[in-house]
Amino acid sequence: MRLDKLLANMGYGSRKEVKQLLKQKAVTVDGNYVKDAALHVDPDQQIVTVYGERVIYTEFVYFMMNKPPGVISATEDLRDETVIDLLEPLHQHFQPFPVGRLDKDTEGLLLLTNDGVLAHNLLSPKKHVPKVYYAQIDGVVTADDVEKFAVGVELDDGYVTKPGKLVIVTSAQQSEIELTIQEGKFHQVKRMFEAVGKHVTYLKRLSMGPLKLDDRLALGEYRALTPEELELLQHSQ
Repeated sequence: MRLDKLLANMGYGSRKEVKQLLKQKAVTVDGNYVKDAALHVDPDQQIVTVYGERVIYTEFVYFMMNKPPGVISATEDLRDETVIDLLEPLHQHFQPFPVGRLDKDTEGLLLLTNDGVLAHNLLSPKKHVPKVYYAQIDGVVTADDVEKFAVGVELDDGYVTKPGKLVIVTSAQQSEIELTIQEGKFHQVKRMFEAVGKHVTYLKRLSMGPLKLDDRLALGEYRALTPEELELLQHSQ
């Protein structure tokens, strides 16, 4: 790979800005200052540094975010803040996108990556990737609701959902539940409860496949997946 392309891809600036770094003797390859932007380097075999900091070449990025309410799951929007706006500029440079969508007012686990193959596999209906949600419900959730969810409920547009596993945490006028589904229809969790005459007042995604939300992440915070988490995701498909 050309040196200027490597550095531009890793967020060190445009090709023109990278050439300025080279002129300033900010870049070394295997300990030697380099000025030739067209020099071909192997980032896996050679040590490239910028101002003494080693450049670790990365093609794909994988971030776990605790999505806050009020932010939309999109790469860009003219009116609302997006989850991409919450990323540091260096991470935005890799052009990650949210894997699936959480409603604007929904919190919790969101995976962001630029790995299209992984994203496709996680979202494919054929893969049956389970997603677990915690919700607070206006209304008494009953064993009858559990049974209805277990066979699938008919939504307002006539679509019958695949079976979902509904677990009642507390049953009262304000109930708490956990729900596991394998689909991602528009507003699905909310619409499933509307189908049984109840209203979701708070919704948070806890997990997606084997990936569980890190409870140390505050709302709006994110971190890179650990190698173990990434391996679990890749082998869950």
